[in-house]
Amino acid sequence: MLLSRLIVRLCLWLLAHTFYRVDVRGAENLPKSGPALLVCTHISFIDPLLLGAAVGRSICFLMPRCFYEARPIHWLAKHMGAIPVSAADSPLERERACQAARDRLSSGNLVCLFAESALMRAGDLPRFAPALEALTRGFSGPVVPVHIDREWGNICGFEQGRFYFKWPRRIPYRVTVNFGAALPATSRAFQVRQALALQAAETAAHRDTVQQPLPAAFLDCARRNWRRLAMADSTGREIPFGKALIGALLFRRLVMKRCSGEKMVGVLLPPTVPTAVLNFGIALAEGRVAVNLNYTAPLQAVDAAIERCGIKTIFTSEKLLERFGIPKRPGMILLEEAAETFSKVDKLLWAVIARLTPVGLLRRSLIPREVTLDSLATVVFSSGSTGTPKGVMLTHRNIMSNVDGMLQAVNVDRNDCLLGVLPFFHSFGFTVGLWLPAVAGFSVIFHTNPLEARTIGELLRKYRITLIIGTPSFIWEYVRRLEREDLASVRVAIAGAERMRLKLADAFWEKFHLDLVQGYGCTETSPVVSVETAGHMAQSRMGCAERGSVGRPLPGIAVRTVNPETFETLEPGQEGLLLVKGPSVMGGYLDEPEKTRQAMWGDGWYITGDVGQLDEDGFITITDRLSRFSKIAGEMVSHVHLEEALHQALGSLEQRLVVTAVSDHKKGERFVVLHLDLGLEVDELLKRVRFSGLPALWVPRREHFYQVEALPVMGSGKLDLKLVKQTAQRLAAGLIVA
Repeated sequence: MLLSRLIVRLCLWLLAHTFYRVDVRGAENLPKSGPALLVCTHISFIDPLLLGAAVGRSICFLMPRCFYEARPIHWLAKHMGAIPVSAADSPLERERACQAARDRLSSGNLVCLFAESALMRAGDLPRFAPALEALTRGFSGPVVPVHIDREWGNICGFEQGRFYFKWPRRIPYRVTVNFGAALPATSRAFQVRQALALQAAETAAHRDTVQQPLPAAFLDCARRNWRRLAMADSTGREIPFGKALIGALLFRRLVMKRCSGEKMVGVLLPPTVPTAVLNFGIALAEGRVAVNLNYTAPLQAVDAAIERCGIKTIFTSEKLLERFGIPKRPGMILLEEAAETFSKVDKLLWAVIARLTPVGLLRRSLIPREVTLDSLATVVFSSGSTGTPKGVMLTHRNIMSNVDGMLQAVNVDRNDCLLGVLPFFHSFGFTVGLWLPAVAGFSVIFHTNPLEARTIGELLRKYRITLIIGTPSFIWEYVRRLEREDLASVRVAIAGAERMRLKLADAFWEKFHLDLVQGYGCTETSPVVSVETAGHMAQSRMGCAERGSVGRPLPGIAVRTVNPETFETLEPGQEGLLLVKGPSVMGGYLDEPEKTRQAMWGDGWYITGDVGQLDEDGFITITDRLSRFSKIAGEMVSHVHLEEALHQALGSLEQRLVVTAVSDHKKGERFVVLHLDLGLEVDELLKRVRFSGLPALWVPRREHFYQVEALPVMGSGKLDLKLVKQTAQRLAAGLIVA
């Protein structure tokens, strides 16, 4: 038996090292002798093979009974000493399997448990199997968390929505097996889970051999998908990836000529096909950085961004300048005029170069060695919804890591089509609307006004769009104005950028019979931190899971909750300040090292400023912004909780009001409510609120309600909380009349 095991191990080792290149990290954390329980992530069928190739010792695997008994596997599993187990087993059978594993541990062996009990289908860490804590009863040795990275492209993983019948991306395929620091046997499943998530975040920051800077990734994708539709917009423009590359090279030449010596180039344009191609061209222009400016912001904010970035050249259009009342200034290049400078000879020449030049040579000639994953890719100015906008520096690694995580979590493929309505000055629009389809090889359809539901409905039907991503404010318009058949082709709808009320998800389901899932992120995290899966949304709608979650963190991102004052790590289910770590966390704030330092904690954790909970299974629930609390008569009170109580008393599905606070000489602060037409008297609303059991301290007085024509909203669709507060202060002081 021992000889046969050695022969099997040798064959498996040769097989693994023929088709894979296994990089091992943290090998010093694995004991050279003696027992250890390995708790490993489970993404593909060949995880045991890869783990065996990384460990110089024999491993006993706990294996699902259905695989253990399968004919092609049974002989091999039996000779490797695997222990079969199944969720359908009786308690006695499960205890026997656990006892067999404990016996192996007591004999000094390595035992491996795939804690999720099933293969990952979205890359996030699912619910841990109850066997983990059962195995460690009476065990005093180390528990070693093991994370296998870069497996999503493996032909045995669930990429492309299936486990089999896929062509390998490359042979040999590189993976990383990362052994984390040993944990005590008394560790709970949640602690082991958090350790694995942290390992994933740290390992994902070292993908230099498989990730490329954005322009290189776009170039490769365009050559592979030359005739496939890359993008279209509501003006009727449609171009395949090949023409997108040709257009990018034409813009590159123009940028090189007109922006000599400039590092950052301004883009003051809405999301359209030419704007996207221009961004690609700037990225290809020897390390230049496209800065998409917020054309909906006040002029002084735009001027501040231009000055902060040292921008001298801005690409824009006559139509946009007229629409937003922006004066034309020196250094502005109108896109309409720039396009006219491209002659037929230029177009033909660059078409030949783009199509016939070998990809490797084209990449080396266009993208200098100085442009690396850690080079600056863009500067996105934070929304400034609660304060002064900051220039968030995002690197190529930041954005590519977020793109990889989204591809894995949402499970898109080349047959998908995205509705691109978020502006590129918004981090979600830049990463997900612009670069995600450009490097993944699927189509995106742009429209400049996300509130024009009729036009969007036509685009949804014409291009059979499958992915919708928008803010709750925009999606309310679709619920009101679109029909179910308009969204017949949609399979994933995500709401993000601001808190989504559950009534919107209910209304979306009732209207379109489609789950509206939540995503969560920050500009500083490039931006996506987590996204809810459709499967979990369906379970929560049926009452099988808690509602209101924004999903689990993307693959490669770790999240923890801490006490906002002491930064002590909190237990699952406790409300605290959310911290995020991973390769998508920003490079810092432009020219603001002190603010960068204040935004970070410990070893690379970003302080989000959001208050929330993390449950045992890793689901995040956002409850508030730390800045949206007010101290009233010495008690910290949440603006969001008051808003929800008022909306519930109002019986409204839509955002009809917003709560803020102003100074008060008696209580320190007092609430002020800006509202649209409520459809009932304020006195009646307050009466309902008091009957709901809301503490009297929280209830605003009647004279602190002010009706306004519209709630202040930013170009991204988020409430402009800074302007809300300023308006409330002026109304409360009697400086303006409501």
